Amino acid sequence: MFNRFCGSFHRRGIFNRPMALIAIIVGIVAAISAGHSRAATPYPDAAHARFTVEVSGTGPDVILIPGLGSSGATWDGTVAHFKGHYRLHVLTLAGFAGVPAGANGDGEVLTPSVAAIDAYIKANHLNKPVVVGHSLGGLMSLMLAKAHPEDAGRIVIVDALPYVGVIFNPMATVDMVKPQATVMRDTLIAASADGFKAQQTAGAARLVTAPDNQARVLDWSVTSDRRVFAQALYEDLIIDLRPDLKAIATPATVIFASDDGAEAIYKANYAGKTDVTFTGIAKARHFVMLDQPDAFYVALDGALK
Repeated sequence: MFNRFCGSFHRRGIFNRPMALIAIIVGIVAAISAGHSRAATPYPDAAHARFTVEVSGTGPDVILIPGLGSSGATWDGTVAHFKGHYRLHVLTLAGFAGVPAGANGDGEVLTPSVAAIDAYIKANHLNKPVVVGHSLGGLMSLMLAKAHPEDAGRIVIVDALPYVGVIFNPMATVDMVKPQATVMRDTLIAASADGFKAQQTAGAARLVTAPDNQARVLDWSVTSDRRVFAQALYEDLIIDLRPDLKAIATPATVIFASDDGAEAIYKANYAGKTDVTFTGIAKARHFVMLDQPDAFYVALDGALK
C-alpha cells in the first residue's frame, strides 16, 4: 500500500490540491488520534504545559509518545499489557486530543516539547528510560536522542520515518516540500469544522482496520486545537533527520506495518543509523498497536528487554 500511495501522489497531481494533500498526510502518516477526558498531570504546569502525563505500573521506566493529534489512549492496550512489569509514562502533547494548548498555543511545538521531555526525564530522575513514539512521536523520539543522547537507553519508533516527505517523492528535500507544507498548514487552520471532519472521516479508514477504532480515531482527531495540530504537521514536514542518523548513537528499534514492500522503504531511509533493528507487522495499518495488538506486544517486549 505504501508504494502505491507514494507513486500515485504525483500521477494524480495531489501536490496542487492542498486540502486533498492534508487529508492524505493526516490520514496516512500523521497518526491523527486520541481525544478523550483523562486524569492527567500537565507538565511543567497548566499555564506552561507542553504535554500531560499519566503514570502507571511498576518497574523500569518507559515513556510513550503518541502521534499527531493523538492522545495517550493510543497506548491503552499497551499499558494494560505491560504495566505489571514497567512503569509507563504516557504523554499527550498540549493542544492535541482535547487537551488545552498551554505553551503550544504559540510558536513552535515539537522542539520545545522535546526539550520538555528532557526536562521531565531529568526532574523525575528517570534512569535511561525506553522512549517509544508512534508516527510524529517516533520523530520526537529521534529528536530527543539527537539533542539529549544521555536521556534514553533505547528508542522505539513505531511506523515513522526520519523524514516524512519521502512519501511524496523518494528524492524529497525540505526545500522541495516546505512551500506545500506552508500551504497545508494555513489551509488546515482555515478549514471549517465540517471540512476538517470530512477529511478525518476519509483518513480514518486508512489508519486502522476495525470500524470501532476508525470511529475512535475520527472522534479523537476533531478535538485537537487546530493551530497546534496544523503547526505540528508543518514542523513534521520540514524536519529531516536522515543526515543526523549516523550521529544518533542511541540504540533504536523500528516497528512498522510491513505490507506492500514497506520493509525496503524503512531500511533505505534508516540506512545511516547504526544499532537499529526492524520488526515488521503484517496485516496492519498505521496504528499497528490497534490492528495487531498481540504481534505489537511481542515486538515491543523484544525491544524493551
